Amino acid sequence: MAEPQPGSQPDIDELEALAKRGRLHVIETVAHSGAGHVGGPLSAMDLLVALYFRAMRIRPDQPDWPERDRFILSKGHSSVGLYAVMAMRGYFGVEELSTFDAGDSRLQGHPDMLRLPGLDTSTGSLGQGLAIGLGMAIGARRRKLDFHTFVMLGDGEAQEGQVWETVHVAPRYGAGNLTAIVDRNGMQQYGWLLPDGEEHRGNRGDPWAGANLRGAFEAFGWRVLEIDGHDFGQILAALDDVRATSGGDTPTVILARTVKGRGISFTEGRSEWHARPATAAEAEAARLELTAPEVNGSNGVEL
Repeated sequence: MAEPQPGSQPDIDELEALAKRGRLHVIETVAHSGAGHVGGPLSAMDLLVALYFRAMRIRPDQPDWPERDRFILSKGHSSVGLYAVMAMRGYFGVEELSTFDAGDSRLQGHPDMLRLPGLDTSTGSLGQGLAIGLGMAIGARRRKLDFHTFVMLGDGEAQEGQVWETVHVAPRYGAGNLTAIVDRNGMQQYGWLLPDGEEHRGNRGDPWAGANLRGAFEAFGWRVLEIDGHDFGQILAALDDVRATSGGDTPTVILARTVKGRGISFTEGRSEWHARPATAAEAEAARLELTAPEVNGSNGVEL
């Protein structure tokens, strides 16, 4: 699939249709492989679709194009969501999703840039992606290239120390061509320690409950945009804002409020769907929800 031409970009209705198809790919792919994450890929899907179909300057048929925008999925366990969007965008055939997590597949459980063209780095060990993205942003400036680097983090991942080391130094490098996107779905895999020292695994509440996450980024000199991460109008406005200010010296973070497991009634807001393959019956129920007539109208999108 070639780079979209001006005037041919999907509108909001088409983006919503693409996101529904992407969510279906996620639930079916993980069910088929018998392993993989569901909740995080579903919460990030609208953001990924907006990036790959509207915001980023990319050429799927030329994945190593030097002037392409860079994208890093720092929360690498959500790889199946990224693969679904890349397949729909034309990096590879949708049928290849059926190989997800197989030993000889290009679509590993965590993104592996040595296997799959179109990935800008390998991720999986949480907390490292933003530092890599800053390096790319600095490299672009020094090579006088105008590409933008986007890094998606999870809100639980943002508790890692390396994230905040990067947040601290990025403004000092004048990295206005760097944007962090926090998929703030308010739910992490494991909870905090109880006063007696035992971990309460059933309490997977908001990693940043009671904390001023916006204020923390602002204190280090970042621009902060807060949006509903499932509202394409707000997502696109934020990404347009980022593009307009890319030539400046201030990095931007988009704090996107999302819902874990978004888009399927029985996965939304439920921690057990962090990483659980759907049964055949559940996958079929999800398919029926996501392809119901009222959300599968004739909008002209080829999926």
